[in-house]
Amino acid sequence: MNKFGEDYAPKSWLAVTALIVVLVAVSFIPPQSVGGVKLRRANILSDLVSFDDAPVANTVFEPAIDELVRIDLDSVAGCIVAADTLPPAAQIVYAWSPLPDSLSEFVARRLPVVPDSTLSSPALVPVEDFSGGQMEAFYDTLLRAQRPVRIAFLGDSFIEGDILTADLRERLQRTYGGGGTGFAPMASPLTAFRRSVKTQSKGWTSYNIMQRRNAPEALRNNFFVSGWACQATAGASTSWVATDFRERLGDCNEARVFFISPSDSRIEVTVNDSLRNSFDVEGDKAVRQIVVAAPQIHSLSFRVAEGSRGFIGYGALFDGGGVSVDNYSIRSNNGRALFWTNPSVDAQVHALVPYDLVILQYGLNIMQQGVYVYNKYGVQIEQMIAFVRECFPGAAVLLLGVSDRSVKTERGYEPMDAIPYLTACQRAAAERAGAAFWPVSDAMRSWGGMAAFVSNGWAGKDHTHINFAGGRRVAWSLADAFHAGARAVYERMDDEDDMAESAMLNNVLDSLQYARIRRALIHGFVPTDIDAGLE
Repeated sequence: MNKFGEDYAPKSWLAVTALIVVLVAVSFIPPQSVGGVKLRRANILSDLVSFDDAPVANTVFEPAIDELVRIDLDSVAGCIVAADTLPPAAQIVYAWSPLPDSLSEFVARRLPVVPDSTLSSPALVPVEDFSGGQMEAFYDTLLRAQRPVRIAFLGDSFIEGDILTADLRERLQRTYGGGGTGFAPMASPLTAFRRSVKTQSKGWTSYNIMQRRNAPEALRNNFFVSGWACQATAGASTSWVATDFRERLGDCNEARVFFISPSDSRIEVTVNDSLRNSFDVEGDKAVRQIVVAAPQIHSLSFRVAEGSRGFIGYGALFDGGGVSVDNYSIRSNNGRALFWTNPSVDAQVHALVPYDLVILQYGLNIMQQGVYVYNKYGVQIEQMIAFVRECFPGAAVLLLGVSDRSVKTERGYEPMDAIPYLTACQRAAAERAGAAFWPVSDAMRSWGGMAAFVSNGWAGKDHTHINFAGGRRVAWSLADAFHAGARAVYERMDDEDDMAESAMLNNVLDSLQYARIRRALIHGFVPTDIDAGLE
């Protein structure tokens, strides 16, 4: 009874009775199918009443789940069932040869090379090799490999805009063959500063790894060692045009573009403003590569025609079948930004274009006047070398010592007193890690040091950063060091060839001497072909 005095108990019993009657009636409704889904009989009287729900003739049999598994396994006995459930591997490389009939004319195999013995610098500053044979393997590759030889040059603002690397590339290509400007980013505020390639881009938002916190999360976790990741908008495009800033920049017969397309996209590529092709790219998180092979690639255009959502552009690599030097400079980086790159992205690019040598040029932002202990930085260097070996397996590693630098004192500009201490720290770290080492400050001082660089217009008034003219001098010194290392390997190979030839000649002489003895001692000896040659 409620507070108003009314009793609802009889009505409740009536409701319960009606519900039971409905459920019993439902139990007699046969199984039904709705939208292809088979519904079972709702039988609340299953303990008392059973129904024959066997399917009628001509009804499709639908086995139970355990029978489905058994039937599938029986029907594919001896096959790998899991393969049917795995997604197909994404296509990684998209190749295009606009002029296939002429490929044999411009894809020439590298021939063995005799290293240059002429010094371009005032004095040879050799590479100090602690690599346990890795640098010798690199020199051997320079001399004899019948494939492209690839060098990744990682550094800070000291090499920004292709300073130093443009001249190193030119010097090595003169001797060991090749052409092209190497790697050029998809988009960057610094592209106008680089003279070895003209880059024009639109529709991209470029993010630098040093400001990675400002980048979208998808990009923040996908930086490459170039330090730039570019987010595409609809129709984003980039064009690269070769310049005559240095020799052989236009001698390019192969271009590669690297990107990530997480969703399906359509890419348009144009070579030399006339030859066009489009590529339908299936969405995937892997790094993709479009490879274009054609004689004399002077310009290349890349456009995201469809599927720009989540699209990440890295850049293009231009080479000519010989030595390729790729500039990966990151301003204000002491080397630590290397750990902020995605090692998977680094390794995927390396798998597509394997590097033979990775050069590390850092320390300019670490060195300070009056600071003589750099032990912690030495530990970081060893970690950097280990990271490089994980991402670029098989590549030799060359660590460059800090460059020369001057500071203003009461007596005018003088060399920074920390240079020998940081250089010693870098040399020791390279030795502990089993990498090669080259002292940049020694090379610069062979040209007169930072004071001479500034007075000759080879460096800025900050007495810290070299310009293109200064980079040329440092590059010549480094190229001389490479030539010297390659020459030592060449001479050793030549000595080994002479020894092998001498051994073969000795074997021949031994055979001739043996023939003479036999002829002198054995009566009636029938001359052989060797004996006939002695008459």
